Amino acid sequence: MIYFDNGATTWPKPEIVYEKTMEAMRKFGANPGRSGHSMSLKMDREIFNSRAKIAEFVGGDNPLNLIFTKNCTDALNIAIKGAFKEKSHVITSSMEHNSVLRPLFHLEEEGKIELTVVDADNRGVLNPEDFKEAIRDNTDMCVITGMSNLVGTITPLDEIIKILKERDIFVIVDAAQCLGYLDIDVKRQNIDILCFPGHKSLFGPMGTGGLYINTERTLRTVEEGGTGSFSQVLKMPEIYPDRLEGGTLNGPSIVGLGAGIDYINEIGLEKIREHENDLRDYFINKAKEIDNIIMYGPLDHNQGPVISMNMEGLDSSALAYTLDQDYGIATRAGFHCAPLAHKSIGTEKKGAVRFSFSYLNNKEEIDESIEALKKISQGVKSGNI
Repeated sequence: MIYFDNGATTWPKPEIVYEKTMEAMRKFGANPGRSGHSMSLKMDREIFNSRAKIAEFVGGDNPLNLIFTKNCTDALNIAIKGAFKEKSHVITSSMEHNSVLRPLFHLEEEGKIELTVVDADNRGVLNPEDFKEAIRDNTDMCVITGMSNLVGTITPLDEIIKILKERDIFVIVDAAQCLGYLDIDVKRQNIDILCFPGHKSLFGPMGTGGLYINTERTLRTVEEGGTGSFSQVLKMPEIYPDRLEGGTLNGPSIVGLGAGIDYINEIGLEKIREHENDLRDYFINKAKEIDNIIMYGPLDHNQGPVISMNMEGLDSSALAYTLDQDYGIATRAGFHCAPLAHKSIGTEKKGAVRFSFSYLNNKEEIDESIEALKKISQGVKSGNI
């Protein structure tokens, strides 16, 4: 199998991730923070080690402000619903995933916020000046992606955040696609809350994610439960991470996620980015040779290792199915949980096929995929597909 669906979850994982996850399950798979025996304490220490590694990786200075969640959707719901102010105005963009859009539209529907969606152009590119124009007197928050999951367009975060912070606007960044590819530093970039998955470009197992809190604003809780601390109190603790981490954490997978961070640090983020950019450029240049393929996005350095396309004369789902069944190439077709992004690039009715690359992919796999696309293209033109 040639796996080009890394935008959904990276596969395969580095061997160290498998090893550390299984070690945690087999050797110290006890409930962290609930008991005083050695296995429980070992799991607790290993989770804290992962917490510290990730906090440092995102530029944070306090590991206790790193909150573990089950995925990025969970993190975004905790951040958005925990930090918004009643009757305030919130800004977002058309390039957002439903993990951002649905919580915000839900709050708008309930009359709790006013919402403005800043539109991208037909390449999926956002203009910082449009965010400036969207600001109102009661604008309190902006929730924005660091990189589009549909076309890989890189958001000019620094420019946008500079404009927002001139009006003291709270910033939540969805780093689902960019963390592990771009350099992210919550302190330098003035990001109030960074939300991320562990199972994508950080190479961790599924069932992991988190948010880093870089603000003095207290987040209201969106769920309550046992924390193993302050157990005689009937309210959630005030301190982080306990306040936002009710219930048993996915300990073994969090340990595996820490190993994913070790893997990235050992190779170097810049080297990973250079390799993925090389794959992106190689794929784009090869795919341009197929005349009935339409690719979306800027198709240059402003795009991450994510390419969405359509083939004239063939439904996007049919193209992805043929790639999978006839050639063993895994991609993702459809609407990618990003309906407004599809509208921005003009594919809201037909969807697209997404190729998303990882550091563990290579050019030989791209060559095979291009040959498969050429054969499918010939079949479409001849009427055999």
